[in-house]
Amino acid sequence: MKYAYYPGCSMECNAAAYEVSTQAVARVLGFELAEIDDWNCCGATEYFSQDELTACAVVARNLALVDSRTDQLVAPCAACYLNLAKTDKLMTDDPEMGRKINQALAAGSLHYEGGRVKVRHLLDVIYHDFGEEKIREKVVRPLDGLRVAPYYGCQVVRPIKGDDSTEYPMQMDEMFTWLGAEVVDYPVKAHCCGGHMTQISEPQAFELIRRLLQSAVDYEADMILCMCPMCQLNLDAYQSRVNGFFNTNFSMPIIYFTQMLGIAFGLDPKELGFGKELVAAEPVLKAKLTAKTTT
Repeated sequence: MKYAYYPGCSMECNAAAYEVSTQAVARVLGFELAEIDDWNCCGATEYFSQDELTACAVVARNLALVDSRTDQLVAPCAACYLNLAKTDKLMTDDPEMGRKINQALAAGSLHYEGGRVKVRHLLDVIYHDFGEEKIREKVVRPLDGLRVAPYYGCQVVRPIKGDDSTEYPMQMDEMFTWLGAEVVDYPVKAHCCGGHMTQISEPQAFELIRRLLQSAVDYEADMILCMCPMCQLNLDAYQSRVNGFFNTNFSMPIIYFTQMLGIAFGLDPKELGFGKELVAAEPVLKAKLTAKTTT
């Protein structure tokens, strides 16, 4: 299977572990992510807060660059997914806005018809297109004994409703039960991590992050699994700052779901980007997972 692929800016730098583990998992499951040529930044949230038309035109350029023979575009980053999906929906639902966006795209000899490309998050692709049977077939190192807290964040499940709950999504939870992990009840799984709030108001940002970490500790999770580079960055990079601010002692590994998927598939941790996180995850892997494999 082949999908058009929009990596987004984070995957090239702070989310490099997400990128390498995504590609590794894709090879095991047998699908190809064909990166669209000459893609540009989705603008995160800043563009949309300034000028909607400009923001949409910037995002729509990426949609217009998708090969005409491909009708599905995969984005692993939650912010990129949301921006691409909502721009596509806006162009579908509002013909006048679609006309204005295409007028801007015409300056670069591009055109996009809303609805031509289905924008999907990576989790959606793995969960639906491969499913329980295929994923179970690939497990050679079950995650028995590992307690995980799946964290979805707020952008993939809202505001564009898919087929999962917007308040208590379950797709990642279900997937990790297929892998043998013990999935803890994590009531804050769809709460916001604060996004760029750390650059605006540290007290508010640190409190949002603290709640997410504290809930994982309260439910005795060994690690938090992320599906968004911004969420992973906030929970991992600011964990020590949160500890200093609240006099707490959090030491919770924050790992991309694809990294642990790769571990279950028997891949080497280094191949999956382990070691790039600030709160080390490998001690947890060594303590919780046995060396036994299945055939």
